[in-house]
Amino acid sequence: MVARLLLLRARPRGPAGGPGPVCRRLSAGSGPREYLQRSIVPTMHFQDSLPRLPIPKLEDTIKRYLRAQKPLLDDGQFRKTEQFCKSFENGIGKELHEQLVAQDKQNKHTSYISGQGFDRHLFALRYLAAAKGIALPELYLDPAYRQINHNILSTSTLSSSTVNIGGFAPVVPDGFGIGYAVHDKWIGCNVSSYPGRNAREFLQCVEKALEDIFDAIEGKRIKT
Repeated sequence: MVARLLLLRARPRGPAGGPGPVCRRLSAGSGPREYLQRSIVPTMHFQDSLPRLPIPKLEDTIKRYLRAQKPLLDDGQFRKTEQFCKSFENGIGKELHEQLVAQDKQNKHTSYISGQGFDRHLFALRYLAAAKGIALPELYLDPAYRQINHNILSTSTLSSSTVNIGGFAPVVPDGFGIGYAVHDKWIGCNVSSYPGRNAREFLQCVEKALEDIFDAIEGKRIKT
């Protein structure tokens, strides 16, 4: 596995001091047009007071899952996936969901993502089935399910005054693992990949995209 690092730092304008990524200011002043806004409240200050997110209804999760699958499948594939979903929702999925809700009530220190986080809900049900020795439901054997969970881009961040930047491996053999960080005076990302992917080329694209964003914010013509 290989890893590449890109840093864009804020520093006085002027000739570059040596080779490396192009440097741009991350703040255009102290007004509302700042790229990054300072805050006197620590990022995690209110974490403990946030309400727990309830486990969404299984029918809502299935609807979100199908909406996400719709653009990826042809009509025949989508109808087959709909059948898997209906069978799961009215069968073993309903039983697993009830068990998941019961576990959630006994573990008040945890929380599940609602909204568009249908993948976490379905993953939790799959994990619960495996833990109880239940045969894997057909929904999870559907090629469409494997396709939508093949995450080529996997990103995460841990911004802290004690952590500059971190990284992690890709979650699929042909993917990229992207660890990024945003600080007061610089932003950066650490990209890892297996030999089948070109992490250096990917970072060049990331750098170009950031330069385009900076140019657009500053009212400059985007370079082609």
